[in-house]
Amino acid sequence: MSESLEQRHTIALLVDNEPGVLARVIGLFAGRGYNIESLTVSEVDTVKGYSRITIVTSGTEMVIQQIKALLSRIVPVHEVHDLSIEGPHLERELALIKINNTGEQRIEAMRIADMFRARAIDSTLTSFVFEVTGSPRKVDAFINLMSAIGNTEVCRGGVVAIARGSKIELGAPS
Repeated sequence: MSESLEQRHTIALLVDNEPGVLARVIGLFAGRGYNIESLTVSEVDTVKGYSRITIVTSGTEMVIQQIKALLSRIVPVHEVHDLSIEGPHLERELALIKINNTGEQRIEAMRIADMFRARAIDSTLTSFVFEVTGSPRKVDAFINLMSAIGNTEVCRGGVVAIARGSKIELGAPS
């Protein structure tokens, strides 16, 4: 495998849930010109005050190693896991897609939504809003099909990811 080949990586962090932590993590990426493709953050342990940050980024093997090393040095970061290389993991994303269309295109929109198990959460005489959940590739495919049959507006929630199996990584008691 070529060292210069860019690959997509999903990195999960366990951090203190305190002001400024997210800014420091994002600053690390911005300061070095690395792109964040997706970013989600949520408190996961109210007792210990931990949050989980899931970042999707791309880079060469050397760049990804550098990102992980730099992230692990930020003081309120407790754990850094590259789910892409640590074993099987699951990724899901939520998106809301508004499509404007009428007539036969509305029937087609409902047919496509049914195929993707998307849910209509709002409807007017000229539009639908669908909620779709799945892998980022599934969400991309749904959006592409909807865009082909009407004007769309898209709101994506970002990737959440977790390792498969019984091993608990992030936030496990020490």
